[in-house]
This record gives sequence, C-alpha cells and structure tokens, in this order.
Amino acid sequence: MVPGTDLRLALLNPWQRGFPLVREPFAHIGATVGLSAADVLDGYTRLQQEGALSRIGGVFAGNAGGAALLAAMAVPPERLDAVAAAVSSHPGVNHNYQREHRHNLWFVMTGHDDAAVRSAMALLEDATGLGALQLRMQRAYRIDLGFDLRSRTASAPMTAALEATPVAEADRPLAALLEAGLPLVPRPFDEWAQALGRAPASVLATLQQWLDQGTLRRIGAIVRHHELGFDANAMTVFDIPDATVDRYGEALAREVGVTLAYRRERAPGWPYNLYCMVHGRDRTEVLEVIARATANAGLANYPHEVLFSCRRFKQTGPRRFRALPEAAAPSATPPEVLDAVAG
Repeated sequence: MVPGTDLRLALLNPWQRGFPLVREPFAHIGATVGLSAADVLDGYTRLQQEGALSRIGGVFAGNAGGAALLAAMAVPPERLDAVAAAVSSHPGVNHNYQREHRHNLWFVMTGHDDAAVRSAMALLEDATGLGALQLRMQRAYRIDLGFDLRSRTASAPMTAALEATPVAEADRPLAALLEAGLPLVPRPFDEWAQALGRAPASVLATLQQWLDQGTLRRIGAIVRHHELGFDANAMTVFDIPDATVDRYGEALAREVGVTLAYRRERAPGWPYNLYCMVHGRDRTEVLEVIARATANAGLANYPHEVLFSCRRFKQTGPRRFRALPEAAAPSATPPEVLDAVAG
C-alpha cells in the first residue's frame, strides 16, 4: 500500500461489494493493496473498533426471507429517551433514529416471519403505551446502500435489481451467519463450514448462488455512515397515486445522491407511499440533492415532507434469519428499561 494511503479508502471503499469469495479472502485483498493478510485483518479489526466498519456481511433482498417493517412513534419529548431505550433493547430492532417530525422515533423491526414481527410490535406498543405506524415495504427501487468515501454525498452505482429467490429453509443458518458478519480470521468461510457441518466449497457456492439469483444484493464491508462523516441524512416521503408510484420510484432511484428509494404501505394518518433517503456530510448538501432529485423525477408538485435524523439510538445489522427470543419477549427488554418507560 502506498505510504499515507487512508486505511478506510484501501479497505472499505473498494470492498463494500465484490468481497472475494475464496478460502483466504483477506490474503486476496492484501495482495491488491500491498499488505499481508495479517495487516488486512488488523486493519479491519481497527476499523471495527473505531466504529467505521459495522461488519463484513451481506445485504439481502427484501423478499429473500424473514420479515421487516419500518415503524414510527409520536413520543412526547419528555419520554423520548426512555422509549427509545426500550425500542433499542429489543433484539429485532436494528435501526432506531430520532427524526424531526411529530412522529419522532423511527425504527426497523425484523424477525423470522411476519407473525413474529407483528407480535414484537404489539409487545412494544403495550410496553410503551404508544401506537406505531407500521409501514411494510411493497417494492424496493434502490436498497443497495454504499458510500463513496471520496464524495461529499453518498451514492453508489446502481445495478438492476434481480427478482430475488428466497433463502431455502435449510440455508437459513448460513444466512444468519452472514447477517451477523464474517469472523475476522484468515479462513472465515472454513469456520462457518465447520459450524454448519458443511464443506467450505459448499458454503462459498451457496453465497455465490445467492448473489447470482438476486437473493443477495452484495457481500462486502458494511460501513457506519456517521463515523465516516456522512452525519446528515434525511428521509423524504411523498404521497403519489398508486397507479404511478412505480414510475416515480424508478426515476428517484436513478438520481445521483439518492441512497435508498422504495414504496411502502400507507397507514391511518400517514398518506405517504414513496420514500427516498439522502446521506451527506452536511444539511445544505442533503437539501440540494433532495431538491434536484425531486425536480428531476417530476415530484415537486406532489405532497411531501423531509424528515432529517437528529439522533441515532441504534444501528446494527438486520436479524431476519436469526431465531429471536420467543415472541421477542417482554423479558427481552431489561426490567429497568420497562420501569423507566412505564414511569
């Protein structure tokens, strides 16, 4: 590696997708940047300790298996910290943010299936005494979030989304391992193979098959955008006639700077069905991207709102394939958190 080259650029930027599916992937990466496998592993370990790297894992297509929904609560300001702690403590919650809106707490609930997610949401509503908007994804136009660390606003090249083939029941344990992240050891796929009672070649072949058939959007470094300086992000929501929403969603997904675009269910008191996310290094840049993308996609005259995030309570990988505690449990939330929420 050229002296002075930023470790993040060398180990994160090129490997957010296309992670080498070989027995010794870190040696392969090292050969491309002039480092030993041990130096690469040490680098990824340090990036993980710093918080820049969440994990090396996979991004599954929305319909690859399991279930998830975006939820939002209107929490009285004086209760926000306690309610956010209760939500974050749930093992099925992988993202939890405060946003600038009356519905100020936004989180993603994941689970083994839709029944598990619904049960978990009911438990959270009971525990907090607050109802939640429950907004299931209906179609993804762009969900392969990646960050070019050389850019001021986040956006990765968009590839056409394949129709995903769901994960087979027998392969769910492998999917759960991929969600959790690759162990930072010289032969990580061998470790998985041993744990699953499979041959390493079989594990690698399954991962490649998932990529080929659209089950996986990518395998690579999953970064944490705040730690990389992309700490301004906004979710823009639009109310679009159902007959034309796909056309507008596809147009948004093509806009440079749009990191996520998808259609979701409406909910009582929430008319919006088209969403896009923009991540950038400051608020002004994000607003400029939203204005340009909205105009270019022909959406300027439709009702819409911009919800900036202002606090991150939790950001982890999804857990759609891992078995969670039964019904995700009131017991999954620490008693002291429930006491605070109830108070």
